[in-house]
Amino acid sequence: MSGNKRMGLVLIEAFADWEYGLVAASAVAWFGFSLTVLTPGGGPVTSMAGVTVTGGSALEAAPADDFDAVILIGSDRWEKGAAPEADALARAVHDSGGTVGAICGGTVALARCGMLEDRAHTSNGRKWLRDVAGDYAGADHYRDTPEAVTDDRIVTAPGTAPATFAVAVMTSLLPGGEDQIAEMRAMMAAEHTV
Repeated sequence: MSGNKRMGLVLIEAFADWEYGLVAASAVAWFGFSLTVLTPGGGPVTSMAGVTVTGGSALEAAPADDFDAVILIGSDRWEKGAAPEADALARAVHDSGGTVGAICGGTVALARCGMLEDRAHTSNGRKWLRDVAGDYAGADHYRDTPEAVTDDRIVTAPGTAPATFAVAVMTSLLPGGEDQIAEMRAMMAAEHTV
């Protein structure tokens, strides 16, 4: 069903440990995607919890046509303007028909480069996104919801929603995969039905 989909996972210094696991593991283990970790300069990055990821590919050299999706994982460094090269990659992947996902601080990069101007989106709060991304042009399209929001193959989520983020990314990438995605959603929601 996946058709050899290729995902680029953008991790920058101080990335949020809880935000990438479900989307990355689901893509690879359940749907058979290939996954490339992209880091600034291809160097090591360390998570908020102190876990170091090595062996990434250089974010600034990543060709957009290598990916069906690019996913920007949160970090407080996005607020400080880190990894501006992610802006161009996200735009290029989307322009070529791919899916772009951003969770938590990763949404700042999309706001910064204008990708949220005309699209429904969410993040860690409208005021927070305005404060850290400047008076971005898409504020009127902000949706105050605890779950991921998808509009035109752009998936955004607050940092507290890694499960709905993973489901929304897979839904965007796998039209026709409703049964397997429904299984995934049910499994992730099981703890909340007790």
